[in-house]
Amino acid sequence: MKKEKVKDRIIRVASDLFYRQGYNSTGINQIIADANIAIGSLYNHFSSKNELLHAYLIKEELAWFEGVEKSIEGCSDPKEKIEALMDYRKQLQKSSTFAGCHFIKIISEIGDTNPVVSDFVKKHKEKQKDLIRTLVEQSQLPDIDLAAETIFLLIEGAVVTSTIQKKTDSFDHAKKIVQGLLF
Repeated sequence: MKKEKVKDRIIRVASDLFYRQGYNSTGINQIIADANIAIGSLYNHFSSKNELLHAYLIKEELAWFEGVEKSIEGCSDPKEKIEALMDYRKQLQKSSTFAGCHFIKIISEIGDTNPVVSDFVKKHKEKQKDLIRTLVEQSQLPDIDLAAETIFLLIEGAVVTSTIQKKTDSFDHAKKIVQGLLF
């Protein structure tokens, strides 16, 4: 088994802590202790907690889009791809035990106090919407922008609702609405 690099371990540990307990509630000393590293090791790789937060967001964005790609790779029909995207988001909620979206959580905690982070999150959500728009364009719906915005909002609403209710019914309802749009 390949040994995990120190930088990767720091990001993994910080990511888990930021997601589970929040960025503001996670201290550098806890990251150092949980990663089982010396303080110098952390600062050799990251100049600040904020830089570590940025690395966390990049990691999560890459994982999110890789997960989407894997989810839709077996689908040839654009409508099936949209449904697969919705199933992927539902599965993310289940696997996180309904902890919610990494990006929604961080922006709700940080707000606009950190423009780099808030811009990153806004751009991430725009990339999600662009992906949906591309799939909608391929399915040749009449009003592409309205359909893409509707599907995006239904998915985001399902994420928030399932986080609150701790169940996936909202995804099933959203999927039925999207199927009505698509077919």
